[in-house]
Amino acid sequence: MTITEAEMASRTFGCELEYEGISQERAAKVVAEATGGTARYEGYHLHNWTVTMPDGRKWQVVSDGSLCGTSAEVVTPVMTIADLDLLQDVVRKLRKAKAKANSRTGLHVHVGAADFTAENVKNLVKTFYKQEELILKAAGTLQSRIESYTRKTDHGFVDRICAMRNPTMAKIGDAYYGGCYDRHSHYCRARYRALNLHNLWNGGKHTVEYRFFNGTTHAGEVKTAVQLALLIAIRAKNAKASSAKNPRPYSEASAKYDLRVFLLRLGANGDLFKTMRYHLCKNLPGSAAWKDGRHDGRNANAEANG
Repeated sequence: MTITEAEMASRTFGCELEYEGISQERAAKVVAEATGGTARYEGYHLHNWTVTMPDGRKWQVVSDGSLCGTSAEVVTPVMTIADLDLLQDVVRKLRKAKAKANSRTGLHVHVGAADFTAENVKNLVKTFYKQEELILKAAGTLQSRIESYTRKTDHGFVDRICAMRNPTMAKIGDAYYGGCYDRHSHYCRARYRALNLHNLWNGGKHTVEYRFFNGTTHAGEVKTAVQLALLIAIRAKNAKASSAKNPRPYSEASAKYDLRVFLLRLGANGDLFKTMRYHLCKNLPGSAAWKDGRHDGRNANAEANG
């Protein structure tokens, strides 16, 4: 299966970009310069700045309690793949303005899912869960994030939705929260997962959130995060069914090959996804062409120099 640019364009997304070393005011003015918009201080409890683009869409630059010192969280408006060049330009300009990414900063990608049925959500969870170890390794997700704000998918939740024969969004919601007393709170504890479904039932956003990307000032890595998030969502929407049986164990011997196979199943072939393939593969050992090493006697160094 090959995903076309038209299919990518039909799915909306938004990003939360966390940085230290840059103030909210400075970040807002950088965003305004890059987008041709107007920056305005709004205040409120997050001391936020708003940048209004010429087309009326608004960026928010707010504080984040997980960051230290001078810092800013830049929240994009609803975007489509047509805005990806603009997003990358904003990231490059923030980097030039001395924005810094470190172990405390994260990159969250929200993907529009207002049209998702209960079966689509099941597909999404099962697709992600089955390849979660490989995905987190490919993204280079820091262990400190996995242990706190980016916990892995709950096995009990997967078991509960796999047992559903006639799922509804309400039933999946009950399974997801698993009795959480704060399920209607914005900061519900269930949201701190690599794959966060909280906004499907709360806040009126109707998005799924991928929280496992590390903070970055590299425009290519931001593009990679957006494309991977969109591809997994599109796969969940288009697939007739998905399986969560036998989650793939992570193997250093075949990691890069396993990722290539997974990306092909998502439809990530061709020049459109060249940057994404590069940035995900660079974090993994092994060969993308050989599952368990070359069989013709050539070693990796000879292959690289060959």
